[in-house]
Amino acid sequence: MRERQKQSIPLKSYYMSSRALGRLGILVLFVSGAGCIPIFAQNVPAPSVSTSGTTARLGSLLSEAKQAMRQGDNASAEPLLRQALTIDPHSLEALNELGVVLARLGRPSQAVPFYREALSLNPNPATERNLAIAYFKSEQYAKAWEILRPMAAERSADFQVLDLAGLSLIALDRYKDAAQCLERANRQQPADLETLDMLGKAYLRLKDYPGLTSVFARIMQINPNSPAAHVMMGTAYDDRQQRSEAIKEYQLAEAADPNFMGVHSGLGYLYFRQGDMELAEKEFRAGLERFPNDPVSNCYLGEILLNKSQASEAKPYFEAALKTNPKYGEALLGLGRTQLATNDPHGAIRSLRRAVEVDPDNFQVHYLLGTALRNVGQNQEAVREQKLSLAIQEKQRARAIQKNESQ
Repeated sequence: MRERQKQSIPLKSYYMSSRALGRLGILVLFVSGAGCIPIFAQNVPAPSVSTSGTTARLGSLLSEAKQAMRQGDNASAEPLLRQALTIDPHSLEALNELGVVLARLGRPSQAVPFYREALSLNPNPATERNLAIAYFKSEQYAKAWEILRPMAAERSADFQVLDLAGLSLIALDRYKDAAQCLERANRQQPADLETLDMLGKAYLRLKDYPGLTSVFARIMQINPNSPAAHVMMGTAYDDRQQRSEAIKEYQLAEAADPNFMGVHSGLGYLYFRQGDMELAEKEFRAGLERFPNDPVSNCYLGEILLNKSQASEAKPYFEAALKTNPKYGEALLGLGRTQLATNDPHGAIRSLRRAVEVDPDNFQVHYLLGTALRNVGQNQEAVREQKLSLAIQEKQRARAIQKNESQ
């Protein structure tokens, strides 16, 4: 259950998707013209070069670079701006524009030092925002939040700051703070479905079902056929053990958009837990037709095949799941089981040891690891693993009894 939920809410992949990042535009400080957003008129210090010839060369390089940027040719602008910085390493214009170019070329981490240098020379909110976006795009969420925090604290904080702050906080597992930022962002742009989607995911992680229901209602007012909203509510119903309602929501999501990521794997998983393996297999295969690398569909289709004694056929699906997510504990366990079933105990030992690293308290992993070790003659270690399996089961049973008595 825990593994599937992690996979069904692909937050990080959402952050880096073109949809989510498309609105995180880089602010252009100096360039004017098509596609540029002049934010602040700045007093740019004169270049540190002294001769008129080098000053002219610097101006020419910057002019050529800006022309290339206006035409969308950022690859040509990059060497021009690097040349400009060899003439004047402290050129604010070259530093900022090179940061913009690198970010546009999909290399945000390389843009960071240029924005930082520009800020050290001339602190200003626009460059700070660009730096925060660069940190965010390069998945340095803590550093992005460090810059965004004072901006978001302002009553006048705009939509982009609040939205980006909320997404950064979700990446840092700070769902309550994220929800507050995203609620403020939603008040500024109530029809923005991506913000509502992430706000709903924050409430889902908080298990704040009234908040989630409120988000669902808002989405339904904007788009009554939103597959994302139905998946969100389906996951919430599943969390609350209301499986029939969860299935209905996933079915509505599938009807709205059969190509929506996660709808087939989520519905397949619900059928799997219900014991309807025929429907589960159908959904997992439908999901893999659209998303061949989906770890959930691969893992659980492998599980179905393994339970049908088709271990050789199951193995590639577990391997595909692990190629996408090497720390997917259930796929590691499944791969270990297939390797045992196909007389590959050494392979099983490797897979199951990795599974122990992911989840040391999984008694089944320890038990099967003990079996694999015994198959290769490592009897002493095998006994230790299977004793550990029993001890973990006893602890879990004791905790369950204690929990029931306290209720």
